[in-house]
Amino acid sequence: MASWDDVRRIALALPEAAERDGREHLQWVVREKLFAWERPLRKGDLAELGDDAPEGPILATRVADEGAKEALIADEPERYFTTGHFDGYPIILARLDRLTDDDLDELLTESWLSRAPKRLAAAYLAARES
Repeated sequence: MASWDDVRRIALALPEAAERDGREHLQWVVREKLFAWERPLRKGDLAELGDDAPEGPILATRVADEGAKEALIADEPERYFTTGHFDGYPIILARLDRLTDDDLDELLTESWLSRAPKRLAAAYLAARES
């Protein structure tokens, strides 16, 4: 079961990642580009999701594209979901307390890679392979 401390530890271990406090909720950025953030469900989300609305902490992350978003939701709907607010955007919502450390590491790394400058991402991937 992942926590905000785990998000912080993994996100800040990525090159040039920083944490900022945005409108009372935590956010993680790479060169000022948002890649992950705390995203409590809003009234509209709760109304849309109804009885399926999850309780607990919600992590929002960027993903490579909408295909990746749809695949994650289809493969693991107990962990990943979306709302109409994010239709048309490569953003996924995750039930933080249902993610393992490995799930969280993969999700945050992929999110970071989708937002990091190409040279920074390439250097990171090259260093991981060596």
